[in-house]
Amino acid sequence: MLSTLQILLPIFALILAGFVLRRRGIASAAACVELNRFVVWLALPALLFKLMAHASWTQLYQPGFVATFGLASAMVFAGTLAWRLRAGRHLADASVDAIAASYANTAYIGFPLIVALFGDAGIVPTTVATLMVVSVLFAIAAMLVEVGLQTERRPHKVGLKVLRGMSRNPLIVAPLAGALAAASGLRLPAPAESFLNILGAAATPCALVCLGLFLAEKRPAARTPSASLVLTAGKLVVQPALTWWLAARVFMLPGPLAQMAVLLAALPTGTGPFMLAEFYRREAFVTARTILLSTVGSLVSLTVLLRLMPHGG
Repeated sequence: MLSTLQILLPIFALILAGFVLRRRGIASAAACVELNRFVVWLALPALLFKLMAHASWTQLYQPGFVATFGLASAMVFAGTLAWRLRAGRHLADASVDAIAASYANTAYIGFPLIVALFGDAGIVPTTVATLMVVSVLFAIAAMLVEVGLQTERRPHKVGLKVLRGMSRNPLIVAPLAGALAAASGLRLPAPAESFLNILGAAATPCALVCLGLFLAEKRPAARTPSASLVLTAGKLVVQPALTWWLAARVFMLPGPLAQMAVLLAALPTGTGPFMLAEFYRREAFVTARTILLSTVGSLVSLTVLLRLMPHGG
């Protein structure tokens, strides 16, 4: 539990820093909006571009792992989307809820945790999972949000509006541009690499501080966290359980690879869904609560998983 706490503690500290800044009046009500713009338009696109531009497709070819992790994520996403739509949520909001229940924080909790347990053997699977989460899953959610925001009933015009909206979304354009750079085989100049490294490194701390600023805003007491609790349960319980079943019973992954898939699926929700909600000006309270609750809850759930399974640590 101590090792898990050491990985999660900086995340709590950054959220708390933003919370305290807002509650003490040091940061204004506009601080969250402005900081979010920096993350969405500069820092996070730089990180996504760098991840995709440095992806080695030959090395990342892991069909069994991709199928296991991808199908489990897709099943949780689709199940949550159907539940929220049935509950009367707008498609755009239901899509944000769905990604909040399936978006594992592979980049900033997954890498230190998996490498600590499995050494260098865990780098490639964690990279694959990160690319699937931040590029594929995120793009699907953004596309559904765009569809939900369109009011045009004629299908061909809806499609054009969705494509136009996605072409203006830096969180979609950046990884696509990175993939094109990787496919072309071009090497980025050293100054460009430094630019991306510096800017991309700011994405997570700024996003977590922004989350703290958002959570510090006072809201009506009637609002209940029940939806966030269900989304958190989907993230910390349902997704790793589905991943285990697929890894062990369907795709028969080797022991260490199956364990990595389950641990990565059991990670708490990352800040991506919150950034998506803020970018499209959707109500982000449920998403923010889910990120916070799943991060706190993962301290217990990850510790239990680590005790249940033999691992490389």
